[in-house]
Parts: sequence; C-alpha cells; structure tokens
Amino acid sequence: MNGETAWALYESRLRRVSAYIHDHLDEELDMERLAEIACMSSYHWHRIYRAIYGETLAATVKRLRLHRAAGEIVRTELTVSEIAKRSGYPNLQSFNRIFRSVYGMPPARYRKEGSHTAFEPSRNGKTKAMLDVTIRAIGPIELIGVPHTGSYMQIDKAFETLFGTLYARGLARPDMRMIGVYLDDPDVVPEERLRSIACVTGAAEVPAEAPFERRVIDGGDYAVLRHKGPYANMPKSYQWLFAEWLPKSGR
Repeated sequence: MNGETAWALYESRLRRVSAYIHDHLDEELDMERLAEIACMSSYHWHRIYRAIYGETLAATVKRLRLHRAAGEIVRTELTVSEIAKRSGYPNLQSFNRIFRSVYGMPPARYRKEGSHTAFEPSRNGKTKAMLDVTIRAIGPIELIGVPHTGSYMQIDKAFETLFGTLYARGLARPDMRMIGVYLDDPDVVPEERLRSIACVTGAAEVPAEAPFERRVIDGGDYAVLRHKGPYANMPKSYQWLFAEWLPKSGR
C-alpha cells in the first residue's frame, strides 16, 4: 500500500470516527471502542488522530461536550445538573469549575448574565457602541468547504471533517483561513433546516471532490466586526449589528 492509498484510508476512518463521536456524545465513548471503529490498534490510531487534529481523542470528546453544554445552557431549560451529567460530569462541582475556566463564569450565572442574553435596542438612540465596526472593500474570495445542515452550534462537525480531510489528503496549509458561511436566518428557518458551510480560503487548487464543494464570496464593501469569546455568545453581536449599528450607518 503506497502513501497516497494509506492516507485515503486514514481519511475514511477519520470521518467515520468523527461522525460517531458527534452522534453519540450522550454515551460513554470508550477510547478502545473508537479505535475499533477506526479498525486500527488503539496505540496506532491515537497517534494518527493526534498528529492530524493536534489533540487526543479524549480531549476532543471533552471539548465537544463542553461546547454542546454551553449551547444547552443558552437554548434549553435543562437544569445545570442534567447538562453536567450529559456532558460526562457526574460531579457538579467539577463541571462548574471546568465551565468557569472556559467561559469566565459558572454555568448558572452564564445562563442569566452571559453575553448570549437577548440584546435590547436602546429607546433613546444613545446606546454606547458595544463593538467596533469597520467598512472594508474585499475582493472575491474563493473557498472550499463542507456543507452542514442543522443547528449552527454544530457546524464544528463540518469543520472537523474539512480539516481532517485536508490533512489526510496532504492539502492543508498554514495560510488557510477558516470562514463559516451561514445561509439562513435562524429566527425564520427551523433549526433542523439551517444551512451553513465550513470553509477555508486559499483553496483554488484544491479539487472539489467529496466531501468538498466550492464556494465564492462576492467582492464588495463589507461591515466587519470582531467577536471575542465563546461561539454561543455570537447572536448578541449580530443582534446589535442589525438593530443598532445598521440603522445608524446610512448603509
């Protein structure tokens, strides 16, 4: 088996394991079981996985569960204890500690006060700007990406498929920039039908072979703001942009 054939085999196994992890976050994800799904020895598989993704399988599972937990705290009425158990933390204190280290506050407070909470437009037009917005003239951007249908909070699954495939095919480069393209308004379209694409730039020479598809962002003037913080907190930034900045911008 030559090197190209070997990496094609790894690519298939990476996708299979990644899909299994995302679809079974509620279950006990035994590392030996994941190696079995990859059809490789545990030792060899873990080395391959870490070399491609830059983290261990165990770290991936913990990261994805915590990311999902933040979304559930924001979007559901599950108790923090229930969310902690679903995230693999039977000890609530441990969950609170880990969550606070990542999101800056314990989960109960995050639910009430986090920056994800609904943005309320000012009534007197004197709200202080919460974010810096710049207008940039941007030329057309060629992208290669992996499509995703469903909650925008779960687009990370498509990004993992994207980068796992790029690395497996020897196509990843450090100058590639990540771009998420969101095609639907979550306030209008049902969550299960939301369309998005996990993309990278600098991919003009990357063949648009499955699971990839090519996309072009048209050139023009763009309002650009920088969001710093957890992905779950982004809706408030969008709401401010459309409710406060855009009406006053003259655009």
